[in-house]
Amino acid sequence: MITERYTIEVRGIPVEIIRKDIKNLHVGVYPPKGRVRIAAPLRLDEEAVRLAVITRLGWIRRQQAGFQEQDRQSWREMTTGESHYFLGRRYRLDVIEQEGLPAIKLVNNTTIALHVPPDTDRHACNTLLQRWYRARLREQLPALVAKWEAKVGVQATDIRIKRMKTRWGTCNSKAGRIWLNLELVKKPVCCLEYILTHEMIHLLERYHNDRFRELMDAAMPQWRLYREELNRAPLTHEEWQY
Repeated sequence: MITERYTIEVRGIPVEIIRKDIKNLHVGVYPPKGRVRIAAPLRLDEEAVRLAVITRLGWIRRQQAGFQEQDRQSWREMTTGESHYFLGRRYRLDVIEQEGLPAIKLVNNTTIALHVPPDTDRHACNTLLQRWYRARLREQLPALVAKWEAKVGVQATDIRIKRMKTRWGTCNSKAGRIWLNLELVKKPVCCLEYILTHEMIHLLERYHNDRFRELMDAAMPQWRLYREELNRAPLTHEEWQY
C-alpha cells in the first residue's frame, strides 16, 4: 500500500517518490519522455533516497536519452500515403472514397485500405481505424491469454482494452481484472505478450520486487528483451505528448 507520494528534484531531474512497505528501493525510467519514479521503503529517509538517485544518474540519463532518440510519428491526418503501424509492421494508408458502408482491409501486407463515403472527415476516419484496431486486438487475445495463463499459473477474470496515456497495461489484483492499452496492437506481438504476462504476474505479486522478477523470469525468460523491443517501437503522436 502506498503511504506517501511526492516529487523531488535531483540535479535538474524531477523524481517521483512513492513510499511503500517494501524491502528494497526500486528505480524506474519510463517512456515516452523518461519520467523517473522511485519506490522507496518506509525505513529510508529522504537523504538516502536522494543519494540513491545520484548514484544512478548516469544510468537514468542514458535511459532518458534513449527515449528521446526513439522514432516518433507525426500528427496523423488520415490521408493517403501516411504510415500506420499494425503488429509491428509499417503500412501505407490508402483512403478510398466510395459510396457504401465504411470498411478497412489489409492489402498485400503493405497497405491499410480505408474505404469511406465521400467527404468523411479526419475524425470519423480515425474513429473507424481505432475500432478496427480494437477488433484486431480482441481477436488475438483468446489464444494468448490461454497460453500465458497456463505458463504463469493464474486465471484472469476479465481482460479489457482501453486507451491509456501513461501505461501499457494495468490490473486490479483483487478482482483479477487486466486492462491492456489499445496501442499494443501496433507493436510486435512479443510486446503484447510481455505486457499481458507482466499484468498476470501482478495478480500474484503486486509490487516490482525480487519475487516479481523471479516469477517473470520463470514464465518468460526473455521478458527484458521484449521490454526493450517495446521501448524501441515507434511512438504515436499521442504517446509523444504524454
